[in-house]
Amino acid sequence: MHQEIELSIITVNYNGYKDTCELIDTLPLDDKSLEVIVVDNGSRDDEAALLKQRYPAITAIRSERNVGFAGGNNIGMKASSGKYLFLVNNDTIFKNRNFHNLTSRLCSSPTIGMVCPKICFTDDERKIQFAGYTKLSPVTLRNRAIGYNEDDRGQHDTAYPTPYAHGAAMMIKRSAIESAGPMPECYFLYYEELDWSVRLHEAGYEIWYDPSFTIYHKESRSTGTDSPLKTFYITRNRLLFAKRNTNGIERLAAYFYLITIASLKNIITHSIKGRFDLVKSTVGGIVNFLKS
Repeated sequence: MHQEIELSIITVNYNGYKDTCELIDTLPLDDKSLEVIVVDNGSRDDEAALLKQRYPAITAIRSERNVGFAGGNNIGMKASSGKYLFLVNNDTIFKNRNFHNLTSRLCSSPTIGMVCPKICFTDDERKIQFAGYTKLSPVTLRNRAIGYNEDDRGQHDTAYPTPYAHGAAMMIKRSAIESAGPMPECYFLYYEELDWSVRLHEAGYEIWYDPSFTIYHKESRSTGTDSPLKTFYITRNRLLFAKRNTNGIERLAAYFYLITIASLKNIITHSIKGRFDLVKSTVGGIVNFLKS
């Protein structure tokens, strides 16, 4: 008799074989109560086949085209069988395996649909990346990650509800997905987990931050140089989020701010720096939204 799968750990790989291997190396592949699912999201090479060869215990799925962050995770979720699904970025690593801390939080109330762990940086494990979120401003559609870049002195070691999940690490009940639906694929990159969080709340669920589990993220603490791809999708998707989640005067105010004030400021800043590729991406994001 096969042991029932309690937890499905799902990650999306895109030309990230090395990072994905480093993540899998920190997972308990011999634990029969969990499954590890990797979705290769249209990588140049068939990295699903390479990963399956290296780790026979995992499920590796190949998507011939890149269907975006949400699309890749949705493929993994459809293939999963766990009661709980832990969606993690492939550039994260685990230092502990006390998944029970998160599943216990989900079990503690029927209204808790999702839980996110504390997220710290791998380049300095004392530095926090995420300890919950503030609410998005209805006009600027910006918010703040609580604890960001702070030294972890235990100041964020109390669990509490948070308005949004962090896309790098979020554990969700299967029943919550059935109620709220899959992750919205219209964003492709950025803002999809925030929109999904709104859908979860609308379905009657809470999202919690729980620091009894910590995951480590390789994302650099320095902002670095923005890419044209990121600039395009951030510009477009803030507008898309406003369209999907605001109404009336609030929506008009968001459109006005994002299309005029914010974008004009970004265009001027990029121009001064000689980053005309980012100017093009900013304008392209607006035009793409207006045409949709």
